[in-house]
Amino acid sequence: MPPRPAGTRPTLSLVAETAGTSVPTVSKVLRGGTDVSAETRARVMEAVRAVGYTRRTQGRSEGARDETGRSQVLDLVVTHFEGSWANLLIAGVGREAAAAGLDVVLTLAEPRGDWVSRVLRRRTLGVVGTLVDPASPQFGALFAAGVPVVLIDPMTTPPAGVTSVGVANWEGGRMAAEHLLSLGHERLGVVAGHARHLFSRARVDGFRGAAETETGGRATVTVTHGAWNRAKAAAATHTLLDEDPDVTAVFACADSMALGVYDALAERGLRVPDDISVVGFDDLPEAQYITPGLTTVRQPSTELGAAAVKLLLDLSRGEDGASRPPARMKLATELVVRSSTGPVSHG
Repeated sequence: MPPRPAGTRPTLSLVAETAGTSVPTVSKVLRGGTDVSAETRARVMEAVRAVGYTRRTQGRSEGARDETGRSQVLDLVVTHFEGSWANLLIAGVGREAAAAGLDVVLTLAEPRGDWVSRVLRRRTLGVVGTLVDPASPQFGALFAAGVPVVLIDPMTTPPAGVTSVGVANWEGGRMAAEHLLSLGHERLGVVAGHARHLFSRARVDGFRGAAETETGGRATVTVTHGAWNRAKAAAATHTLLDEDPDVTAVFACADSMALGVYDALAERGLRVPDDISVVGFDDLPEAQYITPGLTTVRQPSTELGAAAVKLLLDLSRGEDGASRPPARMKLATELVVRSSTGPVSHG
């Protein structure tokens, strides 16, 4: 690939040359055109990534628009629809969008699906992506096409300048550890989500950091991974207790996994909190319904969705050179104490 002059932006011509195709074909891919082969589409998107091409955000004439020329549709791109957390988030997005006179299209980001072409053809106002990988080729296509994007707690570090909103994950992990330490627990376990997910690592790091700092290194923290799944979290809890049978408290990095921790402890004849205390993360409705009620770190899930829509509206109104929303917004977490935690048992 020939070098481009310093200080110049990559062009469609450079993308076409790199991909071995034509400018109209590149443009068609970035508009979501259907009459392009999967092989050509992949070549174009690899060329887009290689040269760093990004189209300037601009108005689009196609699609449903109001009298101001603004699109009346935004896309909420999710990796799954199931579960209380997704429902709370969708509620926040839906309410804020309705208040702005917008409709929401729910789009499932299937790893091998061509959902991005459907989004591009809709000429959407923009995309709110939740728990997605911004390094994926699909999101690369959105960035390259100049579609405004706001990410909610992305799995990996987003490209420079991409706006995201999340919660204080590190601080939430710290609060969970400080609560357990205040009850005398120093043999601690963690059931994390995925090791590669930023928000999972932040929760674990905050927890581990507080345990080390508050006890001068006396506390032990054993970490397993439950992949955000109840059954896998139960299996991870068995692994955790097999590795360290003296654990007196477990921090599950999601309430859904805390349910799996409860399952595993019941299978082993252990009582919550008499034998082992449990802390979750999310404060889903299930946290109040299970017995004993789950002590957990509350994240404002509905507010996350609403904040993402507000940021997207700000982005869509902006023009090149105008002030932009912050690249990263962080909402506070708080500890909600219920009955699943108690003083360490010395029996």
